[in-house]
This record gives sequence, C-alpha cells and structure tokens, in this order.
Amino acid sequence: MSYTALYRKYRPETFDEVVGQEAAVTTLRNQVRAGRVGHAYLFCGTRGTGKTSVARILARAVNCEDPQDGNPCCRCESCRSILEGRTMDVIEIDGASNNGVENVRQIREEVAYAPASLKKKIYIIDEVHMLSAGAFNALLKTLEEPPEHVIFILATTEVQSVPVTILSRCQRFDFRRIPLDQITERLTQLLAQEQVEAEEKAVRYIARKADGGMRDALSLTDRCISCFAGEALTYSKVMDVLGAVDAETYSRLLRSVIAGDAAALLRQIGDLADEGRDLALLVNDFIWYLRNLMLLKVSDSTEEMLDLPEEDVPLLTQEAAMVPMDTLFRYIRVLSELSSQMRNSANQRITLETAMIRLCRPQMQQDIASLTQRVRQLEEQLKKGVWSAAPAAQAADGAPAGGPDAGPGPEEELQYEPAVPEDLELIASQWKGIAAGIRPGARSILEKAVLKFSSAPGAENTLVVVFGDFLGERFTQDPEMKPLLERLIAEKTGRSANVRFVIEGEEAGEDALLREIVLKKAQQDFVNMDIEVEEEE
Repeated sequence: MSYTALYRKYRPETFDEVVGQEAAVTTLRNQVRAGRVGHAYLFCGTRGTGKTSVARILARAVNCEDPQDGNPCCRCESCRSILEGRTMDVIEIDGASNNGVENVRQIREEVAYAPASLKKKIYIIDEVHMLSAGAFNALLKTLEEPPEHVIFILATTEVQSVPVTILSRCQRFDFRRIPLDQITERLTQLLAQEQVEAEEKAVRYIARKADGGMRDALSLTDRCISCFAGEALTYSKVMDVLGAVDAETYSRLLRSVIAGDAAALLRQIGDLADEGRDLALLVNDFIWYLRNLMLLKVSDSTEEMLDLPEEDVPLLTQEAAMVPMDTLFRYIRVLSELSSQMRNSANQRITLETAMIRLCRPQMQQDIASLTQRVRQLEEQLKKGVWSAAPAAQAADGAPAGGPDAGPGPEEELQYEPAVPEDLELIASQWKGIAAGIRPGARSILEKAVLKFSSAPGAENTLVVVFGDFLGERFTQDPEMKPLLERLIAEKTGRSANVRFVIEGEEAGEDALLREIVLKKAQQDFVNMDIEVEEEE
C-alpha cells in the first residue's frame, strides 16, 4: 500500500474538523443549514490555512443527501463520489496554469449544462489571482449571474491582485494564520494517532516554524518522523532535521554582539555553517530570540507571551537587563533587513557575516540608534575610568610611574587623549574641499573616510585615512593616489602631511595608537558646507 502524506491523510472532511477558522466555517455551515448558499465565494489567506479544504467541504455540504447540522455526512453517494474524485460535477482548476481567456470561455460554455449526478455543479479555482486581465473580464458576467445549479469558489493567497470587479461579485472570507496553540494541539493529536512519541517542546517548535499554516506544520512533522522512524521525536532531533539551533547558541551570539567581539562572532557563524545549519533560519530565529528579550524588557508579566521553554526564561531575563531597548530595536532592524537580503543573496554566509559586524560596530553606521549606542559605550568607559585604550604608564620595574613608594593617584590612573596636531586639524576642517580635487568616482569614497592621527612618537605629521569597507582598496592599491592627495593638501591648506591609507580592521596592533580627529562645532559646520567645483574650460 502506498504511503499518504500526513497533510493529505488528515485533511479535514467536515467543518467541525477545520482548525483555526471558526468565523468562516460557522458562517458557511449556517448558510448550508438555512439553505442560503451564495453563488460565488472568495477564500483568501496565506498558504496552508485551509482554503481548498473548506472549499471541498462546502462542495460536499451543498450536495450531501443527508447533511448533519450543516456538515456533510461523508457517507452518502454524493459525498463519497466527491471524496474519491469520481464525480464530474466538482471541477478544480489551477488558476496558475489555466489562466488564459480560452480557459475561461470553456468554463462559460460548460456552466450551461446541468450537473450529471449532483444537485450543484461546483467550480473551485485555486490561485485565482494568476488569471490574466482578459480571463478576469471573460469571467465577470458568468460570475455575477451564473445558472442556479452552479457555484463558484475562488481561492487566492494574494487578494490584492484580484480585480475589484471580481471582489464585488463574491462573498469574501479571510482565512487567518492559525494560532500557535491550536497547531500544537492538533499535531499532538495526530502524533498520538500515528503512535509517535514526541516531546511537547519539539511539537511546539514545529508549530512555530509552520508560521500559521497547518499544511506546513504537517509537512514538517512528516519530515521529522521519516528521519527518525520508530524513535521518539525529541527537541534536539527536530532542531537537527530543520537545521535550527538552540537558545544557548543565540545567547552566545548575542553576548558576542554586546561585547563587540566580531572575531568570536564570526567564528561562531563559521562553526554553524560548517555544521550545515540553515543560515536564513538562523537569522529569523535570532530575531525571534530578540523579540522575546524585548517582551521581557517591557514587562515582567509577559512570560505567557514568550514562545520558549520555561528553562530558557532565566537566561533571557538576565540578558534582557544587559541590552538597552533602543539598542535592541537596532539589532532587530538590522537583522530584519538582513532576512530580506538573504533571500536573494548569492552567498548567504558573507551577507550574514557583514551584517553581524555591523551589529558589533555601531560606528560603521550613522543612524540615530547607532550613534546612541556609541555614546552609551563612551559613558560606560568613563564610569569605569577608562579614558583611552592605551595601557597605563608603568615604570621599567613594573611599579607605578610615580615611584615605588607613591600610591596610584587619580592623575596617574587616568590616561588623557593626546591633542590633535594643529596641521592635521586644519586639514580635517577643509577635507571636503580637498576631496573635491579627486575624480568624481573616488571623491565620494574619500569624503566618507574617517580621518585619524597616530600618537606614536615621530608620527605627528601622519594623516591616516581609514576606509570603512573594501571600496577603499582603489586608494590603497593605486600608487598615484597618495602623492596626489598630499599635493592637494598642500595646495588647499598650505600645510604638508604624510598620508597613509588603511581599510578599517587592518590597523592591527596600531589600533591603540590611532585617534579619530574630532572637530569643534564651528569646524564641523565649515566642513559640511557645500563645495562647488569649477570645471576647467
């Protein structure tokens, strides 16, 4: 005997068996019971929510010889012929492959004939939004005034693509996403019937991955059962089959982001990729993890809204106190943008790694949330007495610089930022005008670069131009760029400087010696002035 997939085996046969669509099935059952069935219906909603199943139930209900309180009996000849696909009076049409005018004209010719064996002839057109404009126009008159023995049931996942003229001729029913608890309850019942032992945590995770679709939930369950035939379905096994990871993994990722440890973060992503984990699913689940943190920060009484096992709640509660709300919003925004980018990405791993580095380094972005996070990091450093990244001065023998008997006073503990050399500060204040002398293709890259100076002895006259990404390679690899920029600096400012180009992250051991050139307010206003470049005649 051939195997039947779970979503086909457990397709609902009566209105009472439909899960999560109480409003629609109650209305339809009342119409059947009262004899007030319409001539055209439109079922719209996301995939796997029961549109086609309800259409088939309605087709049996209106033709049933012994209806039971609006439900089909599923025992009479009419019901059996529809269930077994033996009747010619229930016609299911795929709108995606039968979307031309000729297909609709054929329907118009067929509706004139009475049903062969049933009381009503039912046309179920799935994915009706795929019909062409001409096909919709050809269907209008028939849909508005069909013969009394004909009922049209249209189904679509994109109701916004259905013309208003079609919508106005149908009774519309919106099929909502099925709630998580109802999917979980239904899966538990079906697994018991299949005699498959499963952990509640595993079943709930499958239900969440279905995203409100019962068909997807059954397909995922079928996949997990097949992979571990004859074994109990545990949470870890489900995670392995679906390519997902547990809460501890997301906790490690989050803590690396909070610490700004991009290297550790990339190592973790590399390990997950090597294990064959689904990177797109990783991003979506990480967003969900951050969503749970957000709920915990809003209120301590939102635990019933959290979709995670009870043993994970203490861990998330601890991490919720570690991340400010605006930073959490920034994380969710960046990852949400990443989720849409990965659908069309040729290399998902590189796309993911790039976004994760952005999370670790808010200085790479100029939006308000990133700037707020940078200010908060500076405030934390000030509270800890860390005024710079340079190590405290020590005598050669390891004693404090004040001498062996002197206690470490405040002046000795704090390391003050070195002053910006006057010439470099002047150059930075006129940077936009200097960059205007570069060809247009490279000018914008140079304007976005960060200007730094080195606190190393003998490097007072060195201007370090730091580029935020690989676009700066056109400067680092072009030997003519350095002398050109040094000449422009001399022409525009009358000062000389030794220019050095670097890509961010490649400073290596020099990071502690480099300082960004921060201008005063008046100088910033001058830098932000528009520059008009006169073309030579």
